[in-house]
Amino acid sequence: MITTTRRQLIAAMILTGATGAACAAAAGTPEPTPTGGSEAFTNPVVDANVPDPMIIADDEGGWWAFATNGEGANIQTLRSTDLVTWEQAPDALPELPAWTAGGDVWAPEVARTDDGRWLMYYTTPAPADRGDIQCIGPAIADSPGGPYLDSSDQPLVCETDDGGSIDAHPFTAPDGKRYLYWKNDGNRIGVDTWISVQQLDPSGTTLVGDPTKLIKQDQPWEGSLVEAPFVVEASGTYWLFYSAKAYDSAAYAVGAARAASPTGPFVKLPDPVLVSNEVAAGPGHCAIFAVGDRRWMVYHAWPPDAVGSSFPGRTMWLTEVEVTADAVTVTPPTTPYPTRPLA
Repeated sequence: MITTTRRQLIAAMILTGATGAACAAAAGTPEPTPTGGSEAFTNPVVDANVPDPMIIADDEGGWWAFATNGEGANIQTLRSTDLVTWEQAPDALPELPAWTAGGDVWAPEVARTDDGRWLMYYTTPAPADRGDIQCIGPAIADSPGGPYLDSSDQPLVCETDDGGSIDAHPFTAPDGKRYLYWKNDGNRIGVDTWISVQQLDPSGTTLVGDPTKLIKQDQPWEGSLVEAPFVVEASGTYWLFYSAKAYDSAAYAVGAARAASPTGPFVKLPDPVLVSNEVAAGPGHCAIFAVGDRRWMVYHAWPPDAVGSSFPGRTMWLTEVEVTADAVTVTPPTTPYPTRPLA
């Protein structure tokens, strides 16, 4: 186990000149002091490779985490009763549809259907005749942990000419309309990356109308891409969280943009809302969930002395986030966290 002190020393060397002024400023952010006892917990909550995590509540008072393929599974799942202690669970998507060869199965997100079932969107290799790209498929299950089944005969989203489609995010607006957000994988082929949105039908398995392009990489800190959309509504304001820069670098970070409608137009905040510091490098691909009247962000991050490595890989972190109509405030990554999510 790497101690916090060792990580701080190594991270200082890594971050100097590597992540820009915003990251350097965040590196000096003091950590909260744990209150002790059962109120505190320690990040990362999963000190193993759990890329692109998202968390949902089930009907039994428990929680499920989903992540990019690993542990021999197409879709990793973990189960918890307190959001802090997690146990590995079975592959949520043990069988893939015939149109994909499988292999790299990425970035799952799960939402409830109108009939009480569970719907997963996931990224997987495209049909062989569409080239070496990734596409998005839907799968349905009767319980949150699966197994999920994709009975489709083709991808739901597959932008063949734009590098493919990845990082699907489902969102249901207060009026009940469903939307799907995703990223075209343009950086794969040297073109712009856009986060787009398109309405879904009530089943969540069919797209309605035409897609709308929302944001692309156009800020200095974003580098050559934007990706990993996640939308939160607060008092009529729609906040689009996204990640940018290279995922396997300490410069990876989370940005935010806001709009008055789920379909935009979105206006970006000038600086990222979550960046590297002395305990977590390259935080990103976040998802947000509510626990009572509090909101929490789950995301992955590298140990500062092991950025881009396969072990331990991208570990899973929790931090509190405040989202209002006017502002977003994200607690910086901190190893000792003073308040447990279910406290």
